[in-house]
Amino acid sequence: MTDQIFLAQAFRLAQQGRFTTDPNPRVGCVLVRDGRVIGEGFHQIAGGPHAEAEALANATESVVGATAYVTLEPCSYHGRTPSCADALIKAGVTRVVAAAPDPHPRNRGAGFDLLEAAGIEVVRNGDQAGAKALNPGHEKNHSEGRPYVRLKLAATMDGFTGLPNGQSQWITSPAARLEVQRMRAQSSAIVTGANTVISDDPELTVRDPRIDPKYSHLILARPKPVYVLDSQSRTMATAKVYGNPLARQVCGLETLNAHPAALKTKLNPDGQIDLPLFFEALAARGVLEVLVECGPTLAGAVMQANLVDELVLFLAPKFMGVGKPLLQLPELDKMSELRAWSLFDTRRIGPDLKLVLKPD
Repeated sequence: MTDQIFLAQAFRLAQQGRFTTDPNPRVGCVLVRDGRVIGEGFHQIAGGPHAEAEALANATESVVGATAYVTLEPCSYHGRTPSCADALIKAGVTRVVAAAPDPHPRNRGAGFDLLEAAGIEVVRNGDQAGAKALNPGHEKNHSEGRPYVRLKLAATMDGFTGLPNGQSQWITSPAARLEVQRMRAQSSAIVTGANTVISDDPELTVRDPRIDPKYSHLILARPKPVYVLDSQSRTMATAKVYGNPLARQVCGLETLNAHPAALKTKLNPDGQIDLPLFFEALAARGVLEVLVECGPTLAGAVMQANLVDELVLFLAPKFMGVGKPLLQLPELDKMSELRAWSLFDTRRIGPDLKLVLKPD
């Protein structure tokens, strides 16, 4: 029970890096000796000290004989920062309780092996479910070769996303839009479709300092890559989204009039972006978590391709009667063909309802 208490504290620390650690995982560390916390830290930003190094640096006394509680296996290799396993060994820690092994191919148990070879007692699987929930993209990328995909949709209570004439701003409240800003901030990249850019001309930027006032200086200083799936190069380079230097048009290999910095990829037999191939390519680029913000056509295609790990639906207490549908899916012949989703979370955001669903 004591281990779980201190490990939970490490998870709370790790959450403070929710918006800033990408492309690294969020990690927290607590150092305990004789039942007392003597140091703690979390990984704040990629390229900066890891959680274990922060905890050691913040220790109020010697850590010889202490237990380190970490939300992920300490790294075994020297990347942009030194090995955390080596740092714990040199500091004299005698026990390490980790939530889960690190799926990164350069680690995968090597950190644990280093610790055990040095005579340190290691608990390898303190909270695997918690570790995966904290870093779903890190887990998905390094175990399945694709990012964790969130699809965000917003609609009225009768399921419409915009008026028949195309107007859609704003269905949801400022509170819901701030929540979407947080979703963008925690993502590695944002994906949208050509129809959304043409009809709404969104910026799709992370720009609200209220996302996390304590770390807003770090969050707003890091533009998020935006990928516009535009197989036939219909979007204009003057669209607001391309004001972001990291925004890219994604089109077909033979597409004419592509933007100078366009990413060209394979199209499927229907002449659309090959979605599974595209998301695999994002994973190869180090993208861990993707937020898809789009209209009904792309939303339906991503769902139909079974690429959605989490569906986030904002429902406004309004009724439209007639309008643009939430998403487009093929017509079914039998009720038994309906795909089931589990309601993972539900909460009120201002006047709106936020639903989080995951596929069964």
